[in-house]
Amino acid sequence: MSKTILIVGAGGQIGTELVSHLQSIYGEDRVIAAELRPKVCKRMSEKARTVCLNALDRDAYAEVVRKYKPDWIFNLVAVLSATGENNPQTAWHVNMGALLNSLELAREFQCGVFTPSSIGVFGKDTPPDGTPQDTIMRPNTIYGICKVSGELLSDYYFSRFGVDTRSVRFPGIISHGTLPGGGTTDYAVEIFYAAVRGESFICPVPHNAYMDMMYMPDALKACSSLIEADPARLIHRNSFNVTAMSFCPGELYEVIKRRIPSFKMEYRIDPVKEAIASSWPNYMDDSCARAEWGWNPTWDIDAMADDMLKHLRMKL
Repeated sequence: MSKTILIVGAGGQIGTELVSHLQSIYGEDRVIAAELRPKVCKRMSEKARTVCLNALDRDAYAEVVRKYKPDWIFNLVAVLSATGENNPQTAWHVNMGALLNSLELAREFQCGVFTPSSIGVFGKDTPPDGTPQDTIMRPNTIYGICKVSGELLSDYYFSRFGVDTRSVRFPGIISHGTLPGGGTTDYAVEIFYAAVRGESFICPVPHNAYMDMMYMPDALKACSSLIEADPARLIHRNSFNVTAMSFCPGELYEVIKRRIPSFKMEYRIDPVKEAIASSWPNYMDDSCARAEWGWNPTWDIDAMADDMLKHLRMKL
């Protein structure tokens, strides 16, 4: 059965590629990209049905939902971890405001809501190795606090109002498409750009800071697989641990250096990013996602590195 999908916040790192991924599954006319920034809207309109929308404007948001009658809303609106620490009030206002509007409109118009969560929900008291699906979540960033609150609110809308809410806890996402903006794991994308340009890379997190990562094709697969999952199999909903690989900057540097021997990297630690990275898991246990909806990543660090370098050499 075909679905109509509304992607809100479609101009970001995930949304830009999720639009085309879902178009390939459901058809170009079935995917509507909603984005706040007019220039981004104009660019996206060349490849997708696009509407300019401020997700914090509930009335305007309601008009879009009323017009397109989506089966699923993908709420991708977010101020990310490092950026959020510069202005926590704005981060809360944007992240929670967009989510609450999405959930309320889903309740009113009877559709589902997919909202990405993050490894940012975990904190220094969380078991760092093999982080369980159900464990203590006391994050020390406003981004993480928003994500924990979002998971709880989404579960509430499912149990209280019957809204079909689903989510995954994304690790750092690596992509050769749109650059990320203000996340702690962004180094794992920026390092490839520096390598292809022949520049030395300045790494903002320590050489031994292990964090979960995922290549964008696996992230897109996680999104589409979860909304197609049989709800009867879902014990959890908001939100599933998912991961594909775990590495530290030192290991990623060695992987790239084997392919570009002249590549150089030095460290200039950002204390904000260092503190965030140290509070996040080294690697998560994603066995619940595997058991409940068949999660199975495809890309490892070597395959990802080869593909990133190939595409960036064509792009830059």
